[in-house]
Amino acid sequence: MSVGSNPALCDLITGIISQTEHQRITFAEYMELVLYHPQHGYYATGAANMGKQGDFFTSSHLGADFGELLAEQFVEMWEILGSPTPFTLVEMGAGQGLVAADILRYLHSQHIDFFDNLEYIILEKAPGMIAQQQQLLQDWVAKWGRLYWRTLEEMPVESIVGCCFSNELVDALPVHQIAIELGQLREIYVTTGTGERQFVEVTDYPQPGIAEYFELVGIKFTEDIYPDGYRTEVNLAALDWISKVGERLKRGYLLTIDYGYPATRYYIPWRRQGTLQCYYHHMHHDEPYINIGHQDITAHVDFTALERQGELCSLQRVGFTQQGLFLMALGLGERLAALSSSENQSIQQILHRRDILHQLIGPMGLGSFGVLVQSKGLSESEKQHELKGLTIPNR
Repeated sequence: MSVGSNPALCDLITGIISQTEHQRITFAEYMELVLYHPQHGYYATGAANMGKQGDFFTSSHLGADFGELLAEQFVEMWEILGSPTPFTLVEMGAGQGLVAADILRYLHSQHIDFFDNLEYIILEKAPGMIAQQQQLLQDWVAKWGRLYWRTLEEMPVESIVGCCFSNELVDALPVHQIAIELGQLREIYVTTGTGERQFVEVTDYPQPGIAEYFELVGIKFTEDIYPDGYRTEVNLAALDWISKVGERLKRGYLLTIDYGYPATRYYIPWRRQGTLQCYYHHMHHDEPYINIGHQDITAHVDFTALERQGELCSLQRVGFTQQGLFLMALGLGERLAALSSSENQSIQQILHRRDILHQLIGPMGLGSFGVLVQSKGLSESEKQHELKGLTIPNR
């Protein structure tokens, strides 16, 4: 048994493997189980430890600025769409609920006209996350009443007029792992091991959909430029996710924020070990078969796949930028400039706040995250409006 692993989860995975024809499961199936199993998964049980002192932190853990600046973008989207009632804001994978809390608080105080026409839906399937979100947001549920929890499958087709958005969701969707062996494309499977290694890897022919994925993003592994032993990830779940979101969005926008690359950078030959990372107690490593059920597992996002699959689902590309530029265009620069004239804060408070704002836009960290905006059902005149977050920010 791996040190720190959940014994019940390990036994469950072992049982599932034993019942398969070839005594193995795909890495994507393994990742689905360790992260999302409804009783024992990392997110489902509440084991997910987020924040500065946890396994990992996101932009929302740096204060309210991230959510408030997103809110400014949502207000503009509402205006472009002709101020529909209701404007449905759908947050997919809301973590602890921090972004939702910041958005609702800011809109209520700064944009009451928009707030009065808003309904907020959180799409979440992990019981542990839902419990944390509902505890944080209980006052909004009680006093406002237009905050709901759903799963994606519960949302009717073409039921959303507004914006669907996510922050660091797609990176946590289960991925297939593939490898190059003797010039051939192979998939990595998980089977049971012996001794201290409860789970080990084997390779075999890829699952259906892998070859089509690479055709979609324009990557050819038949070329002799990929070294033997090269391995990487394929996120088929992301294709399914964006297809389902596209079906449910009738008119409006899809905003995806995450770390990743276009396909030509993702599948570059020298990135020979892929992008898979595990996070445990704020340390990262590449060993997914330890701390089972107690650590996060992620992989970078292939934004080319999201764009091209989106096009097949009537989602048109509006623009792609980096988080740092996106937030600067929405007003983070003005917030930084205002610190120099602040009279109600000590030097230490000003420096601390400046550090937080710089972390949101730092080119070596959160600021390098990709921001992809897609739209559906917009009129030709609505398409002519350039979103503020995609403009070139003032320096």
